[in-house]
Amino acid sequence: MILVTPLSEIENTIRLYRPSHLVTLLSPEHMIETPQGIACENHLRLAMNDVPEAWGSEAPPAEHHIASLLNFGRDWPAEAPMLVHCWAGISRSTAAAYILLCDRHEPGAELEIARALRFRAPHACPNPLMVRLADDLLTRGGRMIDAVASIGRGVIVAEGERIELPIALNEL
Repeated sequence: MILVTPLSEIENTIRLYRPSHLVTLLSPEHMIETPQGIACENHLRLAMNDVPEAWGSEAPPAEHHIASLLNFGRDWPAEAPMLVHCWAGISRSTAAAYILLCDRHEPGAELEIARALRFRAPHACPNPLMVRLADDLLTRGGRMIDAVASIGRGVIVAEGERIELPIALNEL
């Protein structure tokens, strides 16, 4: 499964779930070291700001970030959970989890995955720039963008709760 949390919950989540892999999506000035319980080589750190458009930041999500995320996800054997987190567990991390799940499934599952994300995370507001970049890299023809748009903004909260996203579509 893929776990999504805010930064404040990573230590507790590592203790409870014992994930093998960790994806950190934080602003460059807030990047963290690899926490105890995670091997350094299993920690992907993506330094980017949470902005919806590239012009809105000096460190926006970029194609190389999404390519790194996809490669990291493809190398994950999924024998233990993967933990994905950002500052609040609302935007960058939910976008990354959505991207990882879309990559694990054939084209056509984008809407089902987006709806499952919304069901499990009423607060999710996947970063639209990250989703747009992934849609291009995965050649999904706008289906990822449309699917995320269809689930709406989500409930506005200051910080998201931990969510569990099974990898198998029939378990989502």
